[in-house]
Amino acid sequence: MTKRSVSKGKSVARRAADAQVTEFERRDLGGDIRAARTARVLRRRSKPTSIVLDDDLVRQLRTKAAKRGLGYQTMLKMIVREHLEEY
Repeated sequence: MTKRSVSKGKSVARRAADAQVTEFERRDLGGDIRAARTARVLRRRSKPTSIVLDDDLVRQLRTKAAKRGLGYQTMLKMIVREHLEEY
């Protein structure tokens, strides 16, 4: 009997969570955010560019970036931004 009540509790909780997800996905929050006039776009404009890097450099970037939970291109942008003033 205990197992049934536990499994029913889980399915009730799962349905409640699904209902919350469905409601969130159904609503368009863009209008609310614009009306509040409090949101700002934090992403800077960026320009696509191409550079040629040695394989070992890309491998090192990927390794270090993965340790931080980042992509290697994001990691590269962070490094450039931090050290650009030194040159």
